[in-house]
Amino acid sequence: MKRRLERDGGVAGGEAGDAAAPHVPVLLAEVLTALGPRPGGRYLDGTFGAGGYARAILDSAPGATLLALDRDPTAITGGAGLVAAMDGRLTLAQARFGELAQEAARFQMTPLDGVVLDIGVSSMQIDQAERGFSFRFDGPLDMRMGCEGRSAADFVNEAEEGLLANIFYHYGEERRSRAVARAIVEARRKAPLTTTKQLAELVAGIVWAEPGAAHPATRVFQALRIAVNDELGELVAALHAAEAVLAPGGRLVVVTFHSLEDRIVKQFLTERSGRAPAGSRHAPVVAVAEPTFSLVNRGPIAAGEAETRLNPRARSAKLRAAERNAAPAREPEPDLVALAGIPAPQPRRSPRA
Repeated sequence: MKRRLERDGGVAGGEAGDAAAPHVPVLLAEVLTALGPRPGGRYLDGTFGAGGYARAILDSAPGATLLALDRDPTAITGGAGLVAAMDGRLTLAQARFGELAQEAARFQMTPLDGVVLDIGVSSMQIDQAERGFSFRFDGPLDMRMGCEGRSAADFVNEAEEGLLANIFYHYGEERRSRAVARAIVEARRKAPLTTTKQLAELVAGIVWAEPGAAHPATRVFQALRIAVNDELGELVAALHAAEAVLAPGGRLVVVTFHSLEDRIVKQFLTERSGRAPAGSRHAPVVAVAEPTFSLVNRGPIAAGEAETRLNPRARSAKLRAAERNAAPAREPEPDLVALAGIPAPQPRRSPRA
């Protein structure tokens, strides 16, 4: 299934590994336990990929129906066989998971009994050189999950130096972000950067990596991928959408693969499950919104030793889950990404841009 990736010697923000390894659903047993699919229930998989979670959910709950979304048209085409095999129980639609509320309404699937999100880039995308996610292969500098909009090449060849530096620093946590951005601007004056190999070699000439550590371009590629696909913004939209469409007792299960994603999910679920503080004569009760979720687990669930031994890509995975209650859905926070402590990259004028 989806092999979600973070740190790596050859992909855009992913774990190192054999490209020929089978598609393994990460934390599959834990996802099913947290989601608790029941016969006749209605579920949504916001990140279909190769269909591993979708198949397992429907196999474990006779009579259940599932709407699966994926922004990648190749995933939709590849899922046609599973749709046919499920005999009307599986609907597959090309859409971003941030649009899950609209899609659930469109297919008359509301309210939902469960939503599962597996955040990140899939191994199918990584393994296709023409998609431009991996510097393990030389291919066009693309990285678009939905095959539309601005590509990574557009970003590196058009964005001003200050914005590039901020993207690399905030989304990739690259300490040499300014030096990398400066080198990109200098290089593109001579000729556009158009391939993954060009960018990886440029970054490797600036960022030093210890022997055995991740490839020096890993953080820059991760940052570009996040920016190109607005991954954090989509995650925020999906969390709010799930709150709006889940029935009381419905479960939200989210698997993340790097700290930026996990901080957003943690911030959202902590805030949505919080209780009003007790008051006193010195500190009166402050009115707060009624909690809309109850945490299923107090902290994140990580893959066990047996799974990480078989599938090294599971090392960075974290699962968080919560159960919807009857309180009305709240208005979305104006900027959940910022509340999670992740500054939004902003343009900064530079004399070299």
